[in-house]
Parts: sequence; structure tokens; C-alpha cells
Amino acid sequence: MLRLFSTITKIVVASLLTGLVLHKLDLSAEQILLELGMTPENVIVWLQESVNWAIPHLLLGSMVILPVWLVVFLFRPPRG
Repeated sequence: MLRLFSTITKIVVASLLTGLVLHKLDLSAEQILLELGMTPENVIVWLQESVNWAIPHLLLGSMVILPVWLVVFLFRPPRG
């Protein structure tokens, strides 16, 4: 749990520092996206399409993986 909190804290601090540097350079997220040839609307559509693609695949995979995991878990020798 401590490693997870530490990792999240590092990501938050790095994001804040990067945001501060970009702000000092007068750059915004919209400007960076435009340089990449994208708009915020395009990013939202891309994210929605990604989620719509991923959810059925996750459900299908979990329908196979979870029963296999359960069987392996139930037939493992007891610990200790």
C-alpha cells in the first residue's frame, strides 16, 4: 500500500511540475494538441471509441480468465 501511495505521489508531483513549466512557457493543452493536429473534441471522440472497443474485449476475456483462475485457485495445495 505504501508503494502505491508513493508512486501516486510521484506522479502527482511530476505532473504539477510539468504543468508549472508549461504554464511559464505560455503553453496550453489546446495549443499542444493543435501542434499535433488534434482538437480537444477529437481527443474525446478517440477516448470514447477506445473505451467502446475495450469494454467488450475485457468482458469476453474475463469470461475465460476468471473461471480458469478460480479452478487453479481452488486446486492449489494449502499453504503452511
